[in-house]
Amino acid sequence: MVDISLSGAQHHVDSIQASCMAQVQRRRLYGGLTLLIFVVLMVSGFNVADDRNAGGFWDGLHQIGDYPADVLSEAWEKRADLPALIAKYFPALVETINIAAVSTLIGAIGGLFLSLLGTRGLAKWPRLIPLFRRISDIMRAVPEIVIALVLIFVLGGGPVPAMIAIAIHTAGALAKMFSEVSENTDLKAVEGLASTGATWSQRMLLGVLPQVAPNYVSYTLLRFEINIRASAILGFVGAGGLGYELRNAMAWGPGRFDEAAAIFILLFGTIIFFDQVSSRYRNRLTEGQGQ
Repeated sequence: MVDISLSGAQHHVDSIQASCMAQVQRRRLYGGLTLLIFVVLMVSGFNVADDRNAGGFWDGLHQIGDYPADVLSEAWEKRADLPALIAKYFPALVETINIAAVSTLIGAIGGLFLSLLGTRGLAKWPRLIPLFRRISDIMRAVPEIVIALVLIFVLGGGPVPAMIAIAIHTAGALAKMFSEVSENTDLKAVEGLASTGATWSQRMLLGVLPQVAPNYVSYTLLRFEINIRASAILGFVGAGGLGYELRNAMAWGPGRFDEAAAIFILLFGTIIFFDQVSSRYRNRLTEGQGQ
């Protein structure tokens, strides 16, 4: 009798082991097929892009260092002029930082409202949660450069189209991040405020924001770093700032490469500076929250 029960238990264990091994093999098979499909798509996409390109990638690969070498050599020859050029383009750098700062502030405010209105348990109009989520999806799905090109066509060149474009994309991106944080908030404080007759704004301000503020500020600082790069890139399409000056210097070609080098120094130095400052403050916020 004991032998029968032991053999039955062993058979049950063997069946479970075989089932687990079958699942592991199935997952490996699916993972291998997924990787194979990904590689095939990458190779085919590269071949299509290379065929449509003005020049072949492999044919021009050996020239990849020619432009940086020309810029560096001319900048070294005119290195005495670099301090004056850096001072010349510093106002354009300030304009780029202003574009990033204002667009981040506007986008953070918009993302805050979209996140609170699109979070279950916090939304003022629960039936409209899908609507607010789709709005944020659309805002972050459209690249900043596409929005900026449309706005430049309507408003003309300058920093305003860049600011609006970055703010729209920032609001959509931060709404997603803020919403994920808000979903993990403790609703006891919100329910307590509701029992006292507090309005929705008061419940969010006093019950939710104190809990999520460190994460909100951390995500906003991270987005500010991204927006500095975005504002510089948008300058290439006529949206003002340091990117606009860089495009002109690069388009002129030899003879103004020293100006391009000065702009590169300003841009890289600014990005590194704000990356370090923002990272330090974000670490303080997260460590303070953990404590």
